[in-house]
Amino acid sequence: MDHLRFDEATEKELAGFAKAIAHPARVRLLKILASGGCLGTDLVKQLGLAQSTVSEHLRILKQAGLVDAEVQHPRTCFSLQPEALARLNNLLGYLA
Repeated sequence: MDHLRFDEATEKELAGFAKAIAHPARVRLLKILASGGCLGTDLVKQLGLAQSTVSEHLRILKQAGLVDAEVQHPRTCFSLQPEALARLNNLLGYLA
């Protein structure tokens, strides 16, 4: 991992990812989405949380770049953003 320059910008990037996954429900969402794309209504059922709560968690994950959303009117399908997850994995591996 010597090729990875761990400067201030990289530290901020990792901190942003860490903040995004700092809630158990968001970790659970990532785990669910890892098995394939999912409709928002399905996520609400699987998590057993209010729709507004799930939407807020998804917004945070999307803002961090970890999740993509594709509108399939009237529904939205969510999926993992593989490049961002690979980047997070690399950053965490650098710390080990």
